Amino acid sequence: MKPAPFRYHRARSAADATRLLAELGADAKVIAGGQSLVAMMNYRLARPAHLVDIGGLRALDHLHTDAAGALHIGALTTHHTVETAPPDVLEPGFGVLRRAMGWIGHLPIRTRGTVGGSLAHADATAEWCLLAVALGAEIVAEGPRGSRRIGAEDFFFGYYTSALGPDELLVEIVFPRPAPHAALTEFAERRGDFAIVAAAVDLDVTDGAVHGGRVALGGVAPAPVRVPEAEAVLAGGGTFAECAAAAAEASDPPGDAAGGPEYRRHLIRTLVLRACEEAMAP
Repeated sequence: MKPAPFRYHRARSAADATRLLAELGADAKVIAGGQSLVAMMNYRLARPAHLVDIGGLRALDHLHTDAAGALHIGALTTHHTVETAPPDVLEPGFGVLRRAMGWIGHLPIRTRGTVGGSLAHADATAEWCLLAVALGAEIVAEGPRGSRRIGAEDFFFGYYTSALGPDELLVEIVFPRPAPHAALTEFAERRGDFAIVAAAVDLDVTDGAVHGGRVALGGVAPAPVRVPEAEAVLAGGGTFAECAAAAAEASDPPGDAAGGPEYRRHLIRTLVLRACEEAMAP
């Protein structure tokens, strides 16, 4: 398969990229690693008239913590860079990010695919989208009107749609605080396939006791979602099994060729319990 005809533009800076996007309009798409967009173009599921290549913008390839302990990841940072980051960068507070990378496709995909590309693509089952919601991350976007930060829960609108404007460039994701008791797990028919259901938790722990936390699901709605009912169980001192049952009961997942709603609820129950147990593992 071959893509429909398009014009190629190479951005020289983030400002140049946003200028091009503003000039070219809604028919322009940003390309970085291209692991999702190129496949969609080859199948004619996406037909952009213009491609704006940001792959050369090295300033968007970074991974570091600031003085306040927040973790900053540039849009062009690859999944594999996170997977292989030095221990002093991610451990112990952000180790969940390293562990979650193993769920993303296969090694060739992780070495080319970028964090920003995954977030901008806004797939409801994507690991980065789920992690952003579960850990309360902020997405940084730049456009002709300047820079803005968007909370992850306000960023994802639905199937492959987000708050990112057509003339804006996603430049960074910021995880504001460490999450030493967090975990992500998922189920797919084959290792490396898109998840049917994914679950992530970020537990609040003091002196070894859980007194609250965040629970988020992917693959059960048009966008990653938190589950307040399951979080209430954690805040009330309930067991992990009760938390998992509450998450399943509160969810209204779709049915498709991969499985019906009841099957997905079973996966939710299993995966939330597993994620909670993994988050508390030594």
